[in-house]
Amino acid sequence: MNTDDNSIIIDFQKAVDILITSFSFIAAYFIKRNFLPEAYRELSIGPNYYIILLMIIISWFISFKLADMYISYQKSSLWNFFTRILKANFIGMLLLTIALYIIHITDISRLLLGIFLILNILLLLLFKTATYLFVKSLNEQGLSTINILIIGSGERARDVIQAINNDNNSSFRIVACLDIDPKNVGHIIFDQFKIVGTIDDLEQYLKDYIVDEIIFTVSLNEIQNPDQYFLLAKNVGVKIRMVPDWQLHYLMYQPGVSKVKFENFLGVYAISLQSTPHNEGMVFLKSLGDYIAGCFFLLISLPLFLFFTLAIKTSSKGPAFYKQERLGLNGRRFMVYKFRTMVIDAEELQKDLMDMNEADGPAFKIKKDPRIIPWVGTFLRKTNLDELPQLINVLKGEMSIVGPRPPIPTEVDEYSIWMRRRLSLKPGLTCYWQIAPNRNELSFDDWMKLDLEYIDTWSFFTDVKIILQTIFTVLKGSGR
Repeated sequence: MNTDDNSIIIDFQKAVDILITSFSFIAAYFIKRNFLPEAYRELSIGPNYYIILLMIIISWFISFKLADMYISYQKSSLWNFFTRILKANFIGMLLLTIALYIIHITDISRLLLGIFLILNILLLLLFKTATYLFVKSLNEQGLSTINILIIGSGERARDVIQAINNDNNSSFRIVACLDIDPKNVGHIIFDQFKIVGTIDDLEQYLKDYIVDEIIFTVSLNEIQNPDQYFLLAKNVGVKIRMVPDWQLHYLMYQPGVSKVKFENFLGVYAISLQSTPHNEGMVFLKSLGDYIAGCFFLLISLPLFLFFTLAIKTSSKGPAFYKQERLGLNGRRFMVYKFRTMVIDAEELQKDLMDMNEADGPAFKIKKDPRIIPWVGTFLRKTNLDELPQLINVLKGEMSIVGPRPPIPTEVDEYSIWMRRRLSLKPGLTCYWQIAPNRNELSFDDWMKLDLEYIDTWSFFTDVKIILQTIFTVLKGSGR
């Protein structure tokens, strides 16, 4: 993640912290005025509380910076955040007291300030704890770790490896090193990192392992036909960085949807080519928004969970929920949750129904599937409400609200190389295909192209539009 992306995330945290601080003071004002025992409710009408709120915002904005509030969630403990919150509030109260003294405001209630201070500490701690647990959950599943494949074995490769090792806030992890010279296979570059293959193994390595970025540390004029590797990375959706030898005439090759830019990568200047949404800061905010939206949608759908669970249990033997292994971001494996809409031995029965498959490509779909549970299974599939339990996957950080649908591993084994780029963004509950009016008639290639269109044109507005259209699709009941 580059400096601009980090600044977006930090600015977002600052905005939330100031909103929490403002809310804490407003809530303290109403608590003091309306909810305390009558003997403690009185408030002096002398001070202008809008001015005091403005002074609090300024004081706490300064104190958050002085207390170094915006440390890495990945490298810090929850205790570190707690001590910084206490420190920030102490500094903020000190600055506020000095400001009140300078402008001669002396009749503000100390009890009001005490309530504000307690609320602010508790709410800030609640926000930091929720964010910390969210990031920790992503870390445990490897979803916040950026897996890097290095091409090269010379001094620049050592510089990159050393920069990653020395950066305490880095989420980068080196998964392997390839080189252009077969004679170097097995040689150690730096520390415990050694060459495991040649650049000719790149395509197979991308198929077999989880790779998020490739860093070229060799001169492009030493690689035969470098364009083929850039095209391969673009098709798979893996970001490329190059530690340049400044042979810029090689960069005349520009894939249609790739972005080319210069970056400061942990102190090492690099050129990056990326065919996926390239603002990691905005992608992080999308994940945070997914977490908030997932909590909201899960809470309001709890009655539906109860109703469908009872309906499935009374209509068919077996559990109400079904889980299946799917592939997520860049091939990360996870178990997806759904309401069970088929009989318990549906996967075994599929072998006998393969001749009836109406979908092209590796997908399997047939009309009036005999494995579907009568009534409740049909209803859930037509309305797509069988996907509701995937809100749990969203809260676990494995899925987004909007994104390409998560495929099963056997499907991906049959993908053409250009189709694998749909794995370059976290999968979602709904997508363009889900809201397409003729989705059941779309070819597999057209389905893949819709997912790639979403990746290439992603924005928050696009997500909102797809969510609203999904609600209409659910009400219309056009699923199968």
